[in-house]
Amino acid sequence: MDGLLSAAGLVDALNRRVGGFVAWLTALMVAVGAFNALARYTGRFVDLQLSSNAWIELQWYLFSLVFLLGAPWALRSGAHVRVDVLYGRLGVRGKAWIDLVGTLLFLVPFCVFALWASWPAVRESIAVGEVSPDPGGLPRWPIKAVVLLAFALLLLQGLSEAVKRVAVLAGRSPQEVGLEELDPTATEPGGVEGGR
Repeated sequence: MDGLLSAAGLVDALNRRVGGFVAWLTALMVAVGAFNALARYTGRFVDLQLSSNAWIELQWYLFSLVFLLGAPWALRSGAHVRVDVLYGRLGVRGKAWIDLVGTLLFLVPFCVFALWASWPAVRESIAVGEVSPDPGGLPRWPIKAVVLLAFALLLLQGLSEAVKRVAVLAGRSPQEVGLEELDPTATEPGGVEGGR
């Protein structure tokens, strides 16, 4: 179990770094979006086209990167969407069971399917060097390749989370395996006591 927990720790560290990168991408996305809005309205006022399809597509690509690469970090941080009708009332072991079953029955098969289903389109896009059909648009193949990367990272993070839940079910404490979000005595962000 210690070897699997070490591997899970490496996956967590990787996705934590990717999450930090995504935070900066979010700031860049906002800046590009603000530029696009200002350029569009200023351009109308001075009768010049200050924005382009490339800037608009860059904003769309940045949003895609934030969403795709942020998902594994959100899973690791417990920031993903969770139906909390029953979950919030459970103890540590009950939460671990729900997380483990959900990961193995839903998340892992979904990621495997997404990788399998996306691969032919990504391979074809790379092979032909796909670019935007819009004049002055950006290459499309890099953003499509990120789909594979994102689902691979999400799959790895899902497996990491499953290993940690198994360790909790085997008697390890949530803190020992890096699952503070399962601890009902943990402090919530913002200082609220009581866990999730």
